[in-house]
Parts: sequence; C-alpha cells; structure tokens
Amino acid sequence: MANNDRGYAKSDNEEALHQNEKEVLAKTRKKDQQSLILIHQCLDDVVFEKVADTTTSKEAWEILHNSLQGVDKVRKVKGQTLRADFEVLKMKESECISDYCSKVKAVANQLRRYGEDIEDVCMVEKIFRTLTPKFNFVVCAIEESKDLDSMKVEQLEGSLQDHEETIKRRQEVPLE
Repeated sequence: MANNDRGYAKSDNEEALHQNEKEVLAKTRKKDQQSLILIHQCLDDVVFEKVADTTTSKEAWEILHNSLQGVDKVRKVKGQTLRADFEVLKMKESECISDYCSKVKAVANQLRRYGEDIEDVCMVEKIFRTLTPKFNFVVCAIEESKDLDSMKVEQLEGSLQDHEETIKRRQEVPLE
C-alpha cells in the first residue's frame, strides 16, 4: 500500500492485498467518507463550494484550514485589522448596552481565533472607556464596588443593562 498523505493509505494494486488488508482498507475508507460527510454537513453553501470536489476528509480539512485561517501573512494582517477594529470601537448614543457589548465580544472572539489573548478584564476596561456619558455615574459606582480584575463581561453587561432600564423608565414617567 502506498500512503498518499490524504488520511488513509491507497493501494497501488488492491488485487494483490490479502483479505484482512482489504477489510482494513475498506473500513478506513468508510470512516474517511463518514468524516467527509460530517465536514460537508457543518459548512454553509459558500464554504462548501471550496471542498465540494474533495474525495477525502484530509483533503477537505486542508482546504478549510488554508482558506479559513490562511497563511501566516494573511493571519497577521487579519489580526492587525481586528486589533484596530477593537481599539476604535466606541458606543454610539443610539446604541443599547446589549448591542454594544455583543459587538465588543464579537471582535474579541475573532481576535481569539487568530491567536490573540483577549481576557475579560481587557474587554471590561474597553467597555468602561468607551461608554456614552450617560453611564458615567454607574461606571464610577461599579469601579468603586467591584473587583474589576475578576469581573466577567456578562456581569458588567447585566449591571449596565439595569442602569439603562432605570434611565428609560425615568424618561417615560411624566413629571407631575
């Protein structure tokens, strides 16, 4: 059998194999095809087109690996772009807390996929620095009462959402 570096060893002459070797080869091919089917099922239509013609799971995996993570230069540029996106993120006056926190987490998660180590404390600090002025009082209160080094983004988001709801309720109640 000759190994073609595609996940299993293909035989140059399957007829010359012993019966047990043929059985092992058949089982290996079956597992490989099952793996390929699973890979296909997990992809959206656009990405599926990249691997639709592959015949082994290893071949599909290599194409996905190269196209989704890219070569080192592409990864480096993508990481730099995402870091810049993270740095310029700033909450808009019309934006709600949950949308803004989701945006920050989405960029941080993309950075993590490119090997960047973004900890919750970094995201918490980023959110604090870039909130609109209407949150200044609650930011001061949170900074004084909580340990920011151990705070999770979800905890901060919950506290800020409470404050946001309070602001909305006060704006809706007519003054008598």
